[in-house]
Order: sequence, then C-alpha cells, then structure tokens
Amino acid sequence: MQEYKNKPVLVTGASGFVGSHIVRQLVEQGRQVRVMVRKSSKQDAFKDLPVEVHYGDILEPDTLRAAMAGCGSVFYSALDPRFWLSDTSILYRNNRDGLINAMDVALELGIERFVFTSTMGTLGQNPNGPVTEDIPFNWLDKASPYIRARKEAEDRLLEYCRDKGLPGVALCIANTYGPQDFGPTPHGHSLWEMATGKSRQVMDTKAPVIDIRDAARACLLAEDKGRFGERYIIANEYVSNEKLYGLAAAEGGQPAPKLMSPKIAMLVVSIVEPFLKLSGKKDYLMRKDAVYLGGAFGAMDHSKATRELGWEPRYSIEETVHDAIAWYRENAA
Repeated sequence: MQEYKNKPVLVTGASGFVGSHIVRQLVEQGRQVRVMVRKSSKQDAFKDLPVEVHYGDILEPDTLRAAMAGCGSVFYSALDPRFWLSDTSILYRNNRDGLINAMDVALELGIERFVFTSTMGTLGQNPNGPVTEDIPFNWLDKASPYIRARKEAEDRLLEYCRDKGLPGVALCIANTYGPQDFGPTPHGHSLWEMATGKSRQVMDTKAPVIDIRDAARACLLAEDKGRFGERYIIANEYVSNEKLYGLAAAEGGQPAPKLMSPKIAMLVVSIVEPFLKLSGKKDYLMRKDAVYLGGAFGAMDHSKATRELGWEPRYSIEETVHDAIAWYRENAA
C-alpha cells in the first residue's frame, strides 16, 4: 500500500453528491476518512458511515489546516453550483478562492495527493468530434460566471501543480446521476419529477452523463495513478434528454416526455426573464445561461482516463436511471 494510504484522508464537500460517494468508497476500502463540512450542512449522505467530522469553511484557512493536519491525501469536492445567483462574486469566492486556500494549506502541510473534482464545463468545444482534454477552452464569450469561476479554479490548480509542486490532479466530470442523491441535485431531482408525472417537458438536447458511482471510483483511481498537473475527462454516454427522461418516465409508469426545441426554450426565457427582474427577484432558475448550458456539451472522449488511470465506466444509463429512481422512491425525494 502506498504510504499516504496509511494516513487519514480528508474529503471536503462531503455532504454533496460526488463528495459523499467518494467518502463511501474510501470507507469501503478501509481508509481512515475525515470529512470537513459547515455546521449548517446536512449530514444525511454520510451519517451512517464511520468518519471523523471536522466543522469548518474553505474560506477559513485555519479550519482547513485543522482538518488536513496529518492527512496523506485530500479529495477536494467543495462546490457552489448556484449558477443562478445574481451576486456572482459568491461563485468566485466559493469555487475559486476556497480551492486556493485549500491548496495553500496542502502545500504547507505536505499533502501527498490532492484530487480536485472539476467539471466538463472547463473543457473546450469541438464541433468536429469528441472533446478531449487537449482542446483549448474556446467559448469564453458564451460562458456564464459559474463556468468562468470553475475554469479559473481549475486553471489555478494546474498553475499550482506546475509552479509550486502541488501533487494535484483534476477530473472533468460530466453530469452525474444515480442513487444516494441526498441533496437532491437539481438535475437528479428532475428525473424523479419526470418519473412521478410532476414534469412532462424537457429541452430537446443531448449531454454527456456519468453514473455517480463511476465518477467517485475515478477519483480514487486518480489518487493512485493520476499524473500531477493533468486533467482527465470522466464521462460515459452522450445521451439525449428524450432518452434520459424517457427512461425515468418509464420507471414511473409515465408517458414519454414532450420535447421543446432549444430555440423555443430560449425564446420563452427571453420573454420571462425581464419580468422576473422587474418583479424584484434577484435569483431565479429561468436564465438564458441555463438554456445555453443545456446543449453546450458534445460527446467526450475518456480514453486518457482509461489509459492512465485504468478507469472504465461500469454502469449504463439504463442501470443508472433505474437505480436512481428506485432510491428516490424509497427515500421520498
């Protein structure tokens, strides 16, 4: 066993979807697991697991230092996904500055492995085929503040690896689905709403997806085999909303979803958004950014993760949706 595996391992963002599944798989490996969460965070996702809980905040380096002391590895999964916030400085503070704090502390304490769960939103677009890690980011003019904040965070991690010797790896993870979605995540919960008939319409687009269990397993493999300063695409199938939500509808005995073209969706949002602003609402989900991101991502090539990490996805989208809906049903999401 690698020496760092004999030491405690810290997971930040352990109350989230990816972070909690990383925790579960680390526990299954018999590791000494610490989690760092805010006192206000829900702990349902790991309350049944033998973990050491540290309360803190990624914006408070002293709490990071206390949680990280003596650890061999850090899995950094802290994330603020609220792309709809009108005060976008919060997104930069939570998604970029918090990571910088954690990397500074990791270097100070001699952490041996630093695995960062990034997003496919930091990758370039490729109109001529599958996306790979070496395509430069080429859609900054269309990127929302949320995407820009995530991109800046990943860029800083790669800089720290190159210039300061951080033993870091970034994973560019596709849209995650699956069971034990305690949040629940907005995109996961939308599957449940389709299965229960509360939702009937989806946008006619496609996106890369990944089972949450496969995503977490990739993170653990990256700890062992990831090359420092590299990023890896963690994505499986490129699935249409028609198929994805059709599977969810079928699980719940509902009719197939109705499809709305992206152009119609953008038109609807263009009409509604000004009224939301006039009403005094600052934060709302019906945004042009959301419509654009719904169809912004093409098929993705995960062959680098296969070659270097030994990772292959194990779950088909059919299995993922089946397991997700079964979990939501049992837990009344």
